[in-house]
Amino acid sequence: MARKKTLADVGDTELLEKLSESKEEFFNLRFQLVTGELENHARIGEVKKTIARVLTELRAREIEAAEAMAAADEEVDG
Repeated sequence: MARKKTLADVGDTELLEKLSESKEEFFNLRFQLVTGELENHARIGEVKKTIARVLTELRAREIEAAEAMAAADEEVDG
């Protein structure tokens, strides 16, 4: 049985694509909510959480890269 990919297993470009898709879906859901066409109101919360998870993973990677860069600078400086 195949394991579901977690956000940590996904590459940066895929994360950015997922973020873009999720933001677009969130916009469309909000639009449907205002026009009265939205049937599954819980989906809004799910999409917001997905966006937050992706942003959190991207920020964690950014921090990790900055720490690695700082550690490399310390090694060079001695």
